[in-house]
Amino acid sequence: MLIAIVGALVISTSGPLVRLSEVTPATSAFFRCLYAVPPIVLLAWLERRRLGPMPGKAAAAAWAAGLMFALDLLFWHHAIEYVGAGLATVLGNLQVFIVAFAAWALFKERPSRRLMIGTPVVFTGVVLISGVFDSAAYGSDPAAGVLAGVATSLCYAVFLLLMKGSSGRAAGPLAHATVVATVVIALLSPMFGGADFVPRWPAHGWLLLLALGPQVLGWSLITFSLPRQPAALTALLLLIQPLTTVGISALALGEHPSPLQLAGCAVIVLGVLYGSRRPQPTLAGAEQDAQVPKTSTV
Repeated sequence: MLIAIVGALVISTSGPLVRLSEVTPATSAFFRCLYAVPPIVLLAWLERRRLGPMPGKAAAAAWAAGLMFALDLLFWHHAIEYVGAGLATVLGNLQVFIVAFAAWALFKERPSRRLMIGTPVVFTGVVLISGVFDSAAYGSDPAAGVLAGVATSLCYAVFLLLMKGSSGRAAGPLAHATVVATVVIALLSPMFGGADFVPRWPAHGWLLLLALGPQVLGWSLITFSLPRQPAALTALLLLIQPLTTVGISALALGEHPSPLQLAGCAVIVLGVLYGSRRPQPTLAGAEQDAQVPKTSTV
């Protein structure tokens, strides 16, 4: 769980870095993937030397995930432009509900009672910190932002579920997905306002940091954690993003959260702590476990 939390904290810098780059949504989406390709391919090569080639099924799932990741980024970067980083992050993380019930149907991961209670609590906190009740937080085009955010959530949910079938690997599936996403974004960019493929400083300094930080480091940690815990719990932990984004935006962009937003931060922390806490085993259950012979694999 700690790895998932660290990954969520790293990718929470995505929104502020996109805003600091001051480029079009398609441009930031394309270069955050393009700049991430060399280091993530190197990590995938090292992983391949250690574990061998990726199974064909896992590679196919990663390619499909790359397509969904491309759409996720294109929609989300537009949502940031239309409604700001806070509300765009809220809309992009509606996937927690989609992942929870899809994982129940696909992976037989029945959500725990704590998770089901914690999910709406966390979502309530996310809504509070987004400033959704403040008219100034809606940005330049609220209707378009809401549509782009909902589309982001759907694509994000499918991406997470596809990456869960990565056969316990981290770098390999992410490398496949990132390469595919780069190509797809370039092809679809004319439909999303167009991309400027000529690098300019200092905008591309921010995009390079976006690629190496959230794209490579953050998603490597998230991809590593996905197969090792329930998909719904991972999605819940990823909701830490809005909490951290508020703090980063205050420091880097001069945004000052309102008391309502700060209250939302507290609600998120409490919701995540409650939803991720595992129930204590009963005495009978512990005695039964003690009688079961343990096996290990190397």
